[in-house]
Amino acid sequence: MTEVTAPVTRRGQRIPTARRVPVTAALSGIRRAARSVAWYVKGVMGEDAWDKYVAHHEAAHRDGDPASPTERMMTEREFWRDQTDRQDTNPQGRCC
Repeated sequence: MTEVTAPVTRRGQRIPTARRVPVTAALSGIRRAARSVAWYVKGVMGEDAWDKYVAHHEAAHRDGDPASPTERMMTEREFWRDQTDRQDTNPQGRCC
């Protein structure tokens, strides 16, 4: 049988076993970083606007609450059409 030894650095020193990171842990960190970047980009681009609208509507327009009038929630298609119309009538700082 061959003996498994710790990896060697450029200077010939062995890396202690405790300092080595398993491949699965490294990939897990990379996946988490990629998800964080995707979440940030979606927020900047406005892709999460529908999710925010749904959360707001559910919180603000509960059935049976006399303080908030019941209002029909827009479909996703209606929401994006309304969003586009509002952006066209009130242009703000955007690239396109």
